[in-house]
Amino acid sequence: MSYVISKTDYGSLVVGIDTEVKLRNGKKVRGINFDNAATTPPFISVIEEMNNFAPYYSSIHRGYGYKATLSSEKYEQARETVMDFVGANHKKDVVIFVKNATEAINKVAYRLCQDTDEKNIILASAMEHHSNDLPWRDRFEVEYIDIDACGRLIFNDFVEKMEKYKGRVKLVTITGASNVTGYVNPIHRIAEWAHKYGAKILVDASQLIPHMPFEMKPLGSSKHIDFVVFSAHKMYAPFGVGVLIGPKSFFAQGSPDYKGGGTVRSVTYDHVVWNDPPSKDEAGTPNLMGVIALAAAIRSLNAIGMRHVYKHEKALAEQLIHGLKKIDCIESYCTADSSQEHVGIIPFNVRGIYHETLAKILAYEAGISVRSGCFCAHPYVQKLMNIPASKINAMIENPEEPKPGMVRVSFGLYNQPQEVAKLIEVLQEVTKDRRRYIKLYS
Repeated sequence: MSYVISKTDYGSLVVGIDTEVKLRNGKKVRGINFDNAATTPPFISVIEEMNNFAPYYSSIHRGYGYKATLSSEKYEQARETVMDFVGANHKKDVVIFVKNATEAINKVAYRLCQDTDEKNIILASAMEHHSNDLPWRDRFEVEYIDIDACGRLIFNDFVEKMEKYKGRVKLVTITGASNVTGYVNPIHRIAEWAHKYGAKILVDASQLIPHMPFEMKPLGSSKHIDFVVFSAHKMYAPFGVGVLIGPKSFFAQGSPDYKGGGTVRSVTYDHVVWNDPPSKDEAGTPNLMGVIALAAAIRSLNAIGMRHVYKHEKALAEQLIHGLKKIDCIESYCTADSSQEHVGIIPFNVRGIYHETLAKILAYEAGISVRSGCFCAHPYVQKLMNIPASKINAMIENPEEPKPGMVRVSFGLYNQPQEVAKLIEVLQEVTKDRRRYIKLYS
């Protein structure tokens, strides 16, 4: 089977691709990073853009010096770049820059609860990252769309819950792609049903936008996505910026969660008039350099083409899935259904080796970086691994108890087939001599 993807060397676009890492024996090898779902390295173009702009860095808005004016222009131009990238409506939608997707979701939850009574329901999926689960729990009644044994969304259960709670579902909040399994959810189909029952939809696109084409769809479309959140550090601009996009009218109402400089139009000792969005929700001095980095990363992704990114990473995932099937003691999760659309995220375990131990072995024996654990999605992982309630309760009572989890490989556009081949080779070696490696690393 051939895995020739493209003659394009995407690795040449990324910082640190040839960085050497130290092994347990003291030797150094070129590191292989398969932990891109957690965070990505920066594009070279991003670093260059930041370095080129740094001499002109200044505080934005209300300053009329050359640097302040230029900084303000760059900051506002970045909003336009973001809107174009996801197909947002320039007149009706607003881009709010935050720290990350987690803050963005919390911001929507805070604002939504000001316009919601206790009878309203937030409908989430059972595969959500904690960041798209916990912010809703203390403010709303949360119901979860069920998943099947392979971790896929049960669409009929979603429809049944929309019918059951007819008129009470205020918001459907769902991941675009799971950070555990890589499954891509049918967000536009979900949007149609949400709107049919008078609800809005929020998509956590953190694991979707860096890996495949995405579009919010026009406002008049039943498939329109009302709110989108994502983080720059997962799309080759890791300098602390997140994005929240939603209706300008929604953010014009109510008070902001963070209050302070830049959020107001006028203030007296006993009266406050809030600014218009997005300023109303960007308290304090913003992360201008992070915003500059994000805009630069989007330009690079546009130049590559998101369809090319998706095709490249999909081929890597297929190569790994094919290789894992040849190793007897591999426990693969959520890879059996080739018809299910997914991004380049593959979770697995090696029978008899604790997930944290396996991650250490890969790092210290071969310089391969992966993630282990439950990936901030404990309920989802526990369900995929069929962890009994008694064991979960025992872990809660004893935090020192070893926790079940998986090893996760997640691809970036710069990863190459030879790196996947190396991982498969190392796993074959480890599984043949498990006892020795367990003794070394446990």
